[in-house]
Amino acid sequence: MTGSKEIDAGLECLLELSGEMFLMDNGYWAKIEAKVVEPNDKIPHGIRYSLTLHDRCNRRILGYDNAHGIRPKKKKFGAKKIEWDHKHNKDSIKSYEFENAGQLLEDFWNDVDHIINDG
Repeated sequence: MTGSKEIDAGLECLLELSGEMFLMDNGYWAKIEAKVVEPNDKIPHGIRYSLTLHDRCNRRILGYDNAHGIRPKKKKFGAKKIEWDHKHNKDSIKSYEFENAGQLLEDFWNDVDHIINDG
C-alpha cells in the first residue's frame, strides 16, 4: 500500500504545480502543466503533462510531455509502436518511460539542475 500512497503524493504535487512558472539563475525559466484525463491507449496512466525549461531567449531546451506521439527509431523487424511519453532535449526527442508523477518531477528537476549547473 505504501507505493500507492507515494504515487498519490507525487500526483498531488504535480497537479498543485500545474500552471506555475519558475524563474531561475541566468535567465532560465521552467513551466509545469498537468491535468488528470480519462486513461486511454495514448495516455494509459491518465495524466496529461508538459514540463519545460527555457533559456533567456525563451527557447525550449528541455521538455517532458505526452502531447503528441513519436515514432521510435526504425527497426528492421518488430511492431511499430508510437510512444506518447517522451523527452525533448534541444532538437532531439526520445521516448520517456513514465513510472509515476513523482518520478517524472524528479527526472525533470534533475535534468534542469544538470543543465543549469553543468551547462
